[in-house]
Amino acid sequence: MTKNILITLVVILTLVGVIGFFNDPVLGLFDVDLTHNLVHLLSGLLALYFAFKPEMAARNFARTFAVVYGLVTILGFLMPDTPVLGLMATNMADNWLHLLLALVFGYAGWG
Repeated sequence: MTKNILITLVVILTLVGVIGFFNDPVLGLFDVDLTHNLVHLLSGLLALYFAFKPEMAARNFARTFAVVYGLVTILGFLMPDTPVLGLMATNMADNWLHLLLALVFGYAGWG
């Protein structure tokens, strides 16, 4: 199950990362910038790498990224409409999406 979820996230994160280079805001909702797009692409590439590793490695990756996206979510809600850690553009729609990603990664890692 973990690997299937990671493969799904590979497609979503990579697609969003690429779309962000040509369309900001993505889908008219999500603020992105170069750093944000690169983070999505890197997240997608890492998910792809770990989707083909042993199950425990895939779970540990998912758990780690659940925590990372959870922290990004918290920072986004605490500092709305300001770049997270001064590095990447976000807005409230991004914060909710990051929360969803944290929950999906958490389910993949601990579910």
